[in-house]
Amino acid sequence: MDGFRPINDTLGRGVGDEVLQAVANRLSACVREIDGVARVGADEFAVLQRGIERPEEAAILARRILDVVNAPYRLAHHGVTLGLTIGIALAPGDGSSCDRLLKSADMALDRAKSEARGAFRFFEPEMDARIQARRLLEQDLREALVAEAFELNYQPIYDLASDRICGFEALLRWNHPARGRVSPAEFIPVAEEIGLIVPLGEWVLRRACAEASRWPDGIKVAVNVSAVQFTSASLVTAVRDALRGSGLPGRRLELEITESVLVANPGATTAILHSLKGLGVRVSMDDFGTGYSSLSYLRSFPFDKIKIDQSFVRDLGAPNGTDFIVRAVIGLGDSLGMTTTAEGVETEEQLATLRAEGCDEVQGYLFSRPVPVEDVPAVIRRWNGAIHRAIA
Repeated sequence: MDGFRPINDTLGRGVGDEVLQAVANRLSACVREIDGVARVGADEFAVLQRGIERPEEAAILARRILDVVNAPYRLAHHGVTLGLTIGIALAPGDGSSCDRLLKSADMALDRAKSEARGAFRFFEPEMDARIQARRLLEQDLREALVAEAFELNYQPIYDLASDRICGFEALLRWNHPARGRVSPAEFIPVAEEIGLIVPLGEWVLRRACAEASRWPDGIKVAVNVSAVQFTSASLVTAVRDALRGSGLPGRRLELEITESVLVANPGATTAILHSLKGLGVRVSMDDFGTGYSSLSYLRSFPFDKIKIDQSFVRDLGAPNGTDFIVRAVIGLGDSLGMTTTAEGVETEEQLATLRAEGCDEVQGYLFSRPVPVEDVPAVIRRWNGAIHRAIA
């Protein structure tokens, strides 16, 4: 059932029980006497369809169930709507035991929920292989966190006014002994789902602050904070402990958050941001313009920086490109007293345009790819000249 939990939470369990009974009645009306219907979870039902010869018969029943159950409900005191998403397994091909059939149907349901809620999907053998691969990835992630088998790479941030590197963005990397390099786009969402992102984020904070403390005093470090990590009650404490443990001044730490963080709980977000600012930490809005992009956020929240997403930088100078958007964001940042940083700068033409528009900082492959911490001094020497003596 899609949308049942909000009904239960907002209208109460009494109304939730009415909904469950109504859904059970409609499901029972959709099947034959030889079939079966059972509630198997808080918001899940199982239908056993017997004596069918072709998969198409199961699809016909699934469509009928979707049509019937999705219709609005008129209860004693409320009118509600909800939906269904369905996973289908067929015996004996998808399993000859009850447990195996339910497991296969559940995997098909997961696929349906990820692809198209309100629809149905049949079980396919590769779903099982994908589930097994996911479980292995989860296990490897847990072991890697215990062993601290991650590392940080750093991409320089270049200040256009002083023409020198002013900081580095810390980027998490995982070099798996068997898989090789695992993309953050693959393992970060998994870490969020299984509850590892908070301890993993705290490790990143500690490591980034410790490594940055050995850089020249004017060089800052920027650390990305996920939405899950930001809403954790331990974030402010983790930042304070990382600064104290490393001796890094708060002014040299920059935390990057995305706009999605602001939507969930604006009141709590404001309090956390002010607490972080109280530690001397700078806060930047990452990927500005790609999410909700409400200007009220910039007025209401104490940001120090706006980061212009690389998708806008990539199209600079192109016909019908994004020059006007970049110009508007830079002007907005200037009006609000916020630094603007452009990501993904790869060409001299992009750099010249951003410099002419008044952008404050840039980062991208034009200056350097992300490098291991041991290569940071060389990158600083290349761009900042004599300042390298401070870390020799």
